[in-house]
Amino acid sequence: MLDSTKILVWVDIEKHPAVSERILKRCRVTHAPNAVQGKSWRMEKMIKKRTILVLLLIFAIASAGILIGRWSIVGAEGEGYEELRVFTEALSIVKKNFVEDVKTKDLIYGAIKGMLSSLDPHSGFLTPEAYKEMQADTKGEFGGIGIQIGIKEGMLTVIAPIEDTPAFRAGIKAGDRIIKVNNEPTKHMGLHDAVSKMRGVPKTPVTLTILREGWKETKDITIIREVIKIKSVKSRLLEDGIGYIKISQFQEQTAADLSIATEKLMQEKMNALILDLRNNPGGLLNSAVSVTSQFLPPGKLVVYIKGKKGERTEYYTEEGRPDYTMPMIVLVNEGSASASEIVAGALKDWNRAVVLGVKTFGKGSVQSVIPLSDGSGLRLTTARYYTPKGTSIQATGIIPGIIVKLDIREKGKEHPVLREKDLERHLKNDQIEERPKEPEEMVPIEVDEKEDTQLQRAIDLLKTWKVFKELPKAS
Repeated sequence: MLDSTKILVWVDIEKHPAVSERILKRCRVTHAPNAVQGKSWRMEKMIKKRTILVLLLIFAIASAGILIGRWSIVGAEGEGYEELRVFTEALSIVKKNFVEDVKTKDLIYGAIKGMLSSLDPHSGFLTPEAYKEMQADTKGEFGGIGIQIGIKEGMLTVIAPIEDTPAFRAGIKAGDRIIKVNNEPTKHMGLHDAVSKMRGVPKTPVTLTILREGWKETKDITIIREVIKIKSVKSRLLEDGIGYIKISQFQEQTAADLSIATEKLMQEKMNALILDLRNNPGGLLNSAVSVTSQFLPPGKLVVYIKGKKGERTEYYTEEGRPDYTMPMIVLVNEGSASASEIVAGALKDWNRAVVLGVKTFGKGSVQSVIPLSDGSGLRLTTARYYTPKGTSIQATGIIPGIIVKLDIREKGKEHPVLREKDLERHLKNDQIEERPKEPEEMVPIEVDEKEDTQLQRAIDLLKTWKVFKELPKAS
């Protein structure tokens, strides 16, 4: 009787001699010993075509390669042949012997989740439901509570709450440790699972068990989910004709919204600009390129990415965009990540803007979302990105030209900083050696605009620039 993980394959060696030769080398050939001694030769004369009965693992079907989009699944002839056999053995044993009935689909999904979570903090498996949620996320509308999270020291940790969302209004702060979601411990919960559990139908509650720096015990905070409509661009005119634009996330509509905001400020006689990218977790790469295009001439390199094989893909500023040449300062902090760092890095490398604040998050990798045949998908880290001058910011971040730290005015109202280098399994920088772990950095939990020394310093610098520009030349 055949093992359940194997199938029968007939190969016509007269028509496919090369194929049969490869199979014979890699597979066990089924034959009777006495056939070798002569009986089989008499039998073969009775048939017109000689055939060989071989046993192949089911996964060998993939040896021809299955193409999904532009992503090829490597066959059994490639690396990992033996390991795939171990996987099918384990799957069969679990199905036959686990104390309760389990669905094969659940086992496969669990295995894929484990595989992706073992790679780096940003790769993961998306169920069909999560895949749909991800698409809604990039469009700027979904049901949830409005926070960005990461894993630090094995704990689910808040990177930043999004302004004007239920989490923000409930008092969730950057640095908060989420111990439980709806009473379910998060100790071994993946990022994507945690996000799925916090999202849901609007007007339904979700309870987070929070541990904050300085607290002696945890607290339960119940938050009512809402349809999160993230307005990614906010703007206003400050004193002395200084425009202020804050981008909270890079979505499909961000560049268009930025263009509208900038034109409005120009009508209000803006003569200098502060672009605030603080606590912006990133978003779409194309959106970051389109945003940068509004501040640089056409044809300028914004960023390039390199994949596993070293292939290089370059992204340039687009044609037909306004090129505002006014003085400009970009504000960044430890929460500025990914697409935010692409924009800040490009404007810094081209000397278009002064970057002010503190070192950024340091996420210098690119994730591709790859759909699978059943509606699920993979969020896979497929490349690293580099600034126009060829600098990788992976785990190191963008270093501002002017360092300005926020003051902690009240003890007990601060939280530890979380950056890419603090995340488990983060990719190493391929250009410089990672420094030994630095002392824990603390920042204030919240800052009033009057105490926002980074914003005030940017305003003062732009005022000073204006003063020097208007000085009469010495005779």
